[in-house]
Amino acid sequence: MNALNRDIKKLVNCIEKNEKERVNKDYWRLKFHLMPPVGWLNDPNGLCEFNGEYHIFYQYSPFDANGGIKFWGHYTSKDFINYKNNGAEVFADQPFDCHGAYSGSTIVHNGKMNIFYTGNVKHLGEYDYISSGRGHNTVLLVSEDGKTFTNKKLIMTNDDYPKNMTCHVRDPKVWMENNKFYMVQGARDKDDIGQVLLFESDDMINWNVINIIKSESKFGYMWECPDLFNVDGKNMLLISPQGIDAEDIKYNNIYQSGYYIIDGDYKTNNYKLRDFEELDRGFDFYAPQTFEDSKGRRILIGWMGLPDIEDLYSNPTTDYGWQHALTIPRELKIKNNKLIQNPVEEINMLRKDKKYIEINSNINEDAYDTFDMIVNLEKCDKLESTIKNCVNLSYDREKQLFTLSFTQGGYGRTNRSVSLDKLNNFRVLCDTSSLEIFINNGEEVFTTRFYPTKDNVGIRFSGENLKGSICIYEMEAYKIEN
Repeated sequence: MNALNRDIKKLVNCIEKNEKERVNKDYWRLKFHLMPPVGWLNDPNGLCEFNGEYHIFYQYSPFDANGGIKFWGHYTSKDFINYKNNGAEVFADQPFDCHGAYSGSTIVHNGKMNIFYTGNVKHLGEYDYISSGRGHNTVLLVSEDGKTFTNKKLIMTNDDYPKNMTCHVRDPKVWMENNKFYMVQGARDKDDIGQVLLFESDDMINWNVINIIKSESKFGYMWECPDLFNVDGKNMLLISPQGIDAEDIKYNNIYQSGYYIIDGDYKTNNYKLRDFEELDRGFDFYAPQTFEDSKGRRILIGWMGLPDIEDLYSNPTTDYGWQHALTIPRELKIKNNKLIQNPVEEINMLRKDKKYIEINSNINEDAYDTFDMIVNLEKCDKLESTIKNCVNLSYDREKQLFTLSFTQGGYGRTNRSVSLDKLNNFRVLCDTSSLEIFINNGEEVFTTRFYPTKDNVGIRFSGENLKGSICIYEMEAYKIEN
């Protein structure tokens, strides 16, 4: 440990201790989602399973609830229910990452965690920080026990990326295939076209660009947080593109997150990207990352937030010194060439008290403060459901439209919709200030923050030609050891 690393860690611990009482006074602290102890959280990083534990790192700025220099915070869990908060673990403490330890991934190999991330450097001077003035360095950090993180190594700088790239090359995701290592990084070229660089290596130290993956026509100016993997026999490319214009009900957030199915050989030019599909239709979802666990599951965790939303909507938790959270872990599958997302089965272990309601008339019912609600529908021409007097979920079969809208508590959030020819079921995971809504067994998902008052616990249902059932489980909180 160098002296700067030591002193930053002391400072972070001091801030967390001093701000703990203020943060914990906030009613909107979440019960079964991972949050920053204080300050700001963004991208999930370094997701992996190592020595029988899940490791969940995240972008962490403890100094300011509105952002700032980024470190990596670190949670571990054996079951996605009981967690240990290991605090800040990866710091910006070297010349090649002095303005932030940005996003990256972990590959477990030879009994070690090999952590790759982008070291951010902003030079002083008259720069635009796009084509000049910024260093995006690829950094390797190895841990033998998942607890000690030392001996950083700089393995690539901007000079090692293709010459037609801007300074924006970042977010390495690494995996192994056929005894070789592969890495994708998000990029913005000098024509402001978003794309993904594909690297190959024999030793995880020396890397060569072997291909550039991009759409046939321009789709945004930057592709952040790429993730390339195979699930159910399909090669998937997840990206978070920036610079996409809204198209009616599509692409309504400031930045998007979604995926391409890749046909052909992505290691050569003999590939084709199918149409881009959004992963989540809600207000608060970005920068997802996946990993495969020892059970063979492909698991996704996303940032329950977005950057650069200040002029659009906000989160009142900043008044208490914190902002943002991670989504619950979601298992991915493919159905009819569509990526399906559902909560990992471990989440069901948080269920306790239960209410069962037949839908045969209008319903006005008290729910719980936090709950898991499953709605199964035999018939549904129209549906209106209001949660905690804040969020309205509606479906119109004739218009083939499912909509999430706010009546209050949205702090600038308005409405989001998706085309849906039939509504068979939906599941709502409601935490104190978040909703994750899984429609038709995970074919569509809406994630949003919302801010009801403490006394609002009701749910209401009404509709036309509506028949089915509602099952509502009260949810316990995660158990987190500090």
